[in-house]
Amino acid sequence: MTHTPDITRPPKDLIDALKEIGAATVAGTLGHMGFRKPHMIGPVAQNHGKSIVGPALTLQFLPQRPDLFDEGEYTDPETQLHRHVLYHAQEGDVVVVDARGDMSSGVFGDMMSTYFKGRGGAGIVIDGCMRDRPNVEKLDLPLWLRGWTPNYHVQTSIYPNAVNVPIACGGVTVIPGDIIVADDDGAVVVPVSMAAMVIEEARKHHDWEEFSREKLMQGAPLQRYYPLHDDARGEYEAWRNARR
Repeated sequence: MTHTPDITRPPKDLIDALKEIGAATVAGTLGHMGFRKPHMIGPVAQNHGKSIVGPALTLQFLPQRPDLFDEGEYTDPETQLHRHVLYHAQEGDVVVVDARGDMSSGVFGDMMSTYFKGRGGAGIVIDGCMRDRPNVEKLDLPLWLRGWTPNYHVQTSIYPNAVNVPIACGGVTVIPGDIIVADDDGAVVVPVSMAAMVIEEARKHHDWEEFSREKLMQGAPLQRYYPLHDDARGEYEAWRNARR
């Protein structure tokens, strides 16, 4: 019987706090903290208006080799590791797949996606493709992909090699259990060790941006309010105290 490891899920309070912060603010905050490229380049939002935050279950694909993997879609299904990453799914989890940017193999389709949603999965991020678009779209499952294909997962160039191991997705290292923040701007990786600081810094940023947005809508000078100039700090503090 195939065995794959589970992940260590981050504390729920970190997940809940990050849900209040958009991917752009999270990415910018991580950039200032030294993580310059936390955004996965390639996977883009497939159903606009969706946002998710959750721990990463990871799936790694490698290039096909006939001596290592039988290409048959239904040949001994339990050896096919794309199934096993879904077996680990709990409510709020995010499946993140290194499909090598391959545009010819559909990692998951209608049935696998239905199972994942039934398990309470939050969303899927794939550096590659899915299949069965008409039926998958009916699930309203948040997806970030490179695109779609009619082919099944091992039909052409790749095969699933490992579950819940470190992967590269969209040029970013993803460790199992990392927190994924994704919305219409894209999918961002938050290392658990950096999450609390990201939340603290992002909240400060969010507050003064809200103040500055109000001022800019009134026609106030961009030079004074974005970024917030030191001379406007007193106004911001007064605005913040009044809101409290």
